[in-house]
Amino acid sequence: MIAEDSALLREGLVRLLADEGHEVTAAVGDADALLTAVAAAPPEVVVVDVRMPPTHTDEGLRAALHLRAEHPGVGVLVLSQYVEQRYAVELLASGTEGVGYLLKDRVGRVEEFLAALDRVHSGGTAFDPEVVRRLLARTRHTDDLDRLTGRERDVLSLMAQGHTNAAIAERLVVSRSAVEKHANAVFDKLRLPRDGGTNRRVLAVLRFLGS
Repeated sequence: MIAEDSALLREGLVRLLADEGHEVTAAVGDADALLTAVAAAPPEVVVVDVRMPPTHTDEGLRAALHLRAEHPGVGVLVLSQYVEQRYAVELLASGTEGVGYLLKDRVGRVEEFLAALDRVHSGGTAFDPEVVRRLLARTRHTDDLDRLTGRERDVLSLMAQGHTNAAIAERLVVSRSAVEKHANAVFDKLRLPRDGGTNRRVLAVLRFLGS
């Protein structure tokens, strides 16, 4: 399901997803209509704009948080025009399984958008690289981050976006064992627990950066 108040973008998303083999069961223009549609027939994934009628402030985000609480099996991919750190942190507080936060510009990069949607659909995490960059720049843990090597910072950034070790290895053109070594060094230097699956590791990193 898609919730986007811009008819042009909404219809563009419908066509894009249909062309890629996805079934769009509803495409609506406000948060209330989205909640009604999901209650009637929960989809696998919802794509929702942050700012929607009537006030164009945070209706979409509040709808996303409601869906996370009431329909935990539904993946939620939030779209935003701007990097709004508070919204990203609020979304994170609901957990990292099947959740994403992308800037709308990312939709124009079709492969990246579809990859993010697939990660959310499969229960993973997808956070926009720019959101992660801002979190890295604004974190109060600069002393800890200064201890990381350049390659460890690369791994940290990709991990925070929600990529698995295998995907990070492919992007950095290194072995998976090298990524695991760098990831463990990151968690040790940031004093974060190593254990847990990808989602728990992503949550630990993002909460660390957002605190």
